[in-house]
Amino acid sequence: MTPNLYVYQAIARAIRDHGTTKLFGLMGDANLFMVDSFVRDCGGDFIPAAHEGSSVLMAAAYAHIAGHVGVATVTHGPALTNCATALTEAARAHAPLVLLAGDTPADNPRHLQSTDQREFVKVTGAGFVQLRTYATVAEDVAKAFYQAQVERRPIVLNMPVDFMWQETEYTAQVLDVFSTPGGVAEGETLDNAIGMIASARRPLILAGGGAIHAHDQLVKLADRLEAPLATTLRAKGLFNDHPYNIDIFGTLSTPAAYELIGQSDCIVCFGTALHDFTTDRGKLMKDKRIIQIDTDPTAIGGGLHPDAALVADAALAAETILYWLNEAEIPPSGFTRDLENATLTRHIDGSGKAADGFVNYVATLERLEEALPKDRVVVTDGGRFMTEVWCRVSVPDPQSFLGTVNFGAIGLGLQEAVGAAVAAPDRPVVLFSGDGGFMMGGINEFNTAVRLGLDLIIIIANDSAYGAEHIQFVDRKMDPSLTEFSWPSFADIAKSLGGEGMEVRTNEQLEAAMQALETRSGPILIELRLDPADVPPMRI
Repeated sequence: MTPNLYVYQAIARAIRDHGTTKLFGLMGDANLFMVDSFVRDCGGDFIPAAHEGSSVLMAAAYAHIAGHVGVATVTHGPALTNCATALTEAARAHAPLVLLAGDTPADNPRHLQSTDQREFVKVTGAGFVQLRTYATVAEDVAKAFYQAQVERRPIVLNMPVDFMWQETEYTAQVLDVFSTPGGVAEGETLDNAIGMIASARRPLILAGGGAIHAHDQLVKLADRLEAPLATTLRAKGLFNDHPYNIDIFGTLSTPAAYELIGQSDCIVCFGTALHDFTTDRGKLMKDKRIIQIDTDPTAIGGGLHPDAALVADAALAAETILYWLNEAEIPPSGFTRDLENATLTRHIDGSGKAADGFVNYVATLERLEEALPKDRVVVTDGGRFMTEVWCRVSVPDPQSFLGTVNFGAIGLGLQEAVGAAVAAPDRPVVLFSGDGGFMMGGINEFNTAVRLGLDLIIIIANDSAYGAEHIQFVDRKMDPSLTEFSWPSFADIAKSLGGEGMEVRTNEQLEAAMQALETRSGPILIELRLDPADVPPMRI
């Protein structure tokens, strides 16, 4: 037990005792002294954002890359309501983070910034923990961190401002998180699942975000079955090293991979809820046996109902299935023996042609795939441009990829790129954003990246339009002019905010930008000028 502390000091110590070294946020009446104590008394780093929602997105990305709970803080009222989209995105991304949110004094219900913060948080899908009294700081902070890890979502810790200068005794408290999975229960369900796999002639293994820890076990099972391996978008890059990796399963598949999926007769799905885009709205799952394995029973049967399901850890389930296949001496399927694996991950090449004053988008992505640093972390904002990036730009592993469209929003990419760069200071972070998304949420945090000196490469796909809407007008032979914009030069904006900026309208300028990457010293923005008629439609 330490000598009496003020509550704001106790909160700072409590988050430090949970291993927090980076705190993202904006200061206000209810959290400024806590932030000061975290920095001065606890040796922590505070990363100030330009917008409250940005701090939540930064913490979410930090959690994904660093592998532990992200922490952010904002003050009360409008500061918290400014986090609505960010909290929803983080909740749907299953990001474990704690948001320390101030609250107005309980004895002043007419406070200008007063609102029902519990009810507000509820609609975002985040959890809520109330700081109950000045005497329960350690317990309440510990509860918030515990829930963030167990529930895999943001937890808002609500901190009344009138508690901050109360004195309290502080004893560190960190709750054990009992997350080690148990064995796979034996019984009829397991027998049925193994029977379906054993009888399959063309099995395929699909891994989602809930299976990225099970790489070795899934590869062993695939090799034993002679089955191809695929991933959902969230597990992108998991099987890069395997000869029968067909990459992303679903609407983002290559033509050869899509055809191969159609030929399969049994799909064993680990750690994926089988989103409509993964199954191509069920088309890819017709006339096949589907086995679904997930630790979360609510993830099973959401998109379609499987033929068999196991509530189990992906790695342990793969080991169990492999054991019983060996015990029964089931022969391998032979499905991979005649596959031409060189074509499985090859998308249709870009033409390299574009109208004067523009570069061809697909061909440019293929050049970026070659030229960008290989140890990159890739972040994508939302927009029409994004699906070609997902298909054509590789990542070293799933932990090195972040797509910011779990809520279907645009304008969240740069904020998450900042959080990713803070979590991985020795690696380059590459952000792909559209012009609309950058105007909506990128400009206000570009200078944050500059202030922090982050190794951040920003690629702006600028077709001077809201592309997803533009193509809908064009497809219906209607005038798309309402979707078109005359933006300022993003390259010049980057320079004015303290970074580097380059505009690319020709292949020669593209090569010059690639050379500039070799000598970059901080955030650099490369603005690709695109013809809106040249950007392919989204593959979803």
